[in-house]
Amino acid sequence: MANPAANPALILASGSRYRAELLGRLQLPFRPLPSQVDETPQPGENPRELTQRLAIAKARALAQEHPQAWILGSDQSAAAQGRLLGKPGTLDRAREQLQLLSGQTVEFLTAVALVQGTRLLQGLDVTTVRFRRLDAATIDRYLAAEPALDCAGSFKCEGLGISLFEEMRSTDPTGLVGLPLIRTAALLREAGFRIP
Repeated sequence: MANPAANPALILASGSRYRAELLGRLQLPFRPLPSQVDETPQPGENPRELTQRLAIAKARALAQEHPQAWILGSDQSAAAQGRLLGKPGTLDRAREQLQLLSGQTVEFLTAVALVQGTRLLQGLDVTTVRFRRLDAATIDRYLAAEPALDCAGSFKCEGLGISLFEEMRSTDPTGLVGLPLIRTAALLREAGFRIP
């Protein structure tokens, strides 16, 4: 385990329990602190641009208040049939998202930004998921078992949601959950953190 005294302070700019659980795997002390950022897409902004911009904005929103700490921001997005997928929030929207994803191949983008003062380190993970054909009954059974209302795309790949896939291609299985740990660990090492 890393020696906490040897590492700079680390703040996770997120209130997501999923991201906190993932970051906890690296066995570094950190403080979760949600940042308030308007996540509305800008006109003409594609999912890649949106995701990278928001990851940086989330980290920079806390950087002035905590100038000595490294701030870790992350964001995830995907688009299917020209529609940006966010957290559904309601069962009706979750149903709609899963109907849209049925039989589709979709890229999920997860951006990471590490900020300290004017320093910026960043990365992007791309996971491609091919969904099997989902009928209404399958979608309803899934949402009854695992609502996933707080997950972009309305599924939890780390849980029962994996059963909705035909195939998943990724260089980092944690990317789809919300924080690509392989890339995050590389950025943290670059920033001076000691990680085994």
